[in-house]
Amino acid sequence: MTESTTKEPTPSRRIVEEATSWPGVTAGQGSRGELSLRLGRRELGHLHGSRTAHFAFPKPVWTRLKDEGRIDYHPVFPGRVGMAARRIESDHDVRDVMALLRLNYERVVSQHGLPEPAAPVRS
Repeated sequence: MTESTTKEPTPSRRIVEEATSWPGVTAGQGSRGELSLRLGRRELGHLHGSRTAHFAFPKPVWTRLKDEGRIDYHPVFPGRVGMAARRIESDHDVRDVMALLRLNYERVVSQHGLPEPAAPVRS
């Protein structure tokens, strides 16, 4: 008899499954190899594999999150307030990346509402 093994989902898979369970959120490949999580045409954040998440936040939100130690500067925009990075090294990080995406999701929905569903294609 062989022992069955269950493989734990990767951090990025866990994050994507959570975020795409929210109404209107989709995941797709970006132009630089990242996995973009979007609500309509607005990006909530993106993942670089299972090691890093990148976000954009309004400056006051960014400052609060930085002061709390939840984000750091985006490596492409060092010193620029608004663009953020979060390392993914533990289960706590996975949960916080989900929370940061949810923060952006709720902000976008409150400002713009949910996007209209795509109309079915007729042949």
